Amino acid sequence: MIWCVEDDASIRDIELYALRSAGLEAEGFTDGAAFWQALQSEKPDLVVLDVMLPGIDGTELLGRMRASTSLRRIPVIMATAKGAEYDKIQALDLGADYYLTKPFGVMELVSCVKAVLRRCARPSHVLHLSGLSLDQDARTVSCDGQRVPLTYKEYELLRLLLSHPGMAFTRDQLMAQVWGTDYCGETRTVDMHIRTLRQKLGPYGSLIQTVRNVGYRLEEQE
Repeated sequence: MIWCVEDDASIRDIELYALRSAGLEAEGFTDGAAFWQALQSEKPDLVVLDVMLPGIDGTELLGRMRASTSLRRIPVIMATAKGAEYDKIQALDLGADYYLTKPFGVMELVSCVKAVLRRCARPSHVLHLSGLSLDQDARTVSCDGQRVPLTYKEYELLRLLLSHPGMAFTRDQLMAQVWGTDYCGETRTVDMHIRTLRQKLGPYGSLIQTVRNVGYRLEEQE
């Protein structure tokens, strides 16, 4: 999904039409406030962001994204009528992936978007389910973008369940894979960690479901 943040309706409509005609999903936003609010619940694959916006301008929005752990990796193409070298340098220094100066052609926009998507494509090391995310590189867990501190075993337990959504694990399997085959503790250790993990995950703790007479699985509820 490509998000286009542009207050000029005619330009925004052209951008959306060009991207959709190229087979890309696209959605438009009229101002920075609506865009920022949408980011709190959904993450696009790329953002085409105008600098001159009412309220929160594009430069501030870019700075906020790059300062956010959950948003910093989203590719951003800055699009603006400003053509001064200083503006380009400022946007690129803030972390923009590309800079388009208006007026630009629709084919230039589409080519630019596809090129940035290819360049920024990387194997995903972040596991997601609903509003729950686990970054395997940073070893962090977040719920709706808010960091959740976990112990080492809680993290490993969640990582295993999140890596296999819908799969039921017995307590013995969880003991073997998280605590190791040499661990001599009782399987109720798993139950204790599941209980504290559910508590720490707040509303997303219910994603960890008890499978009667078996163990546990992590699955998004209907």
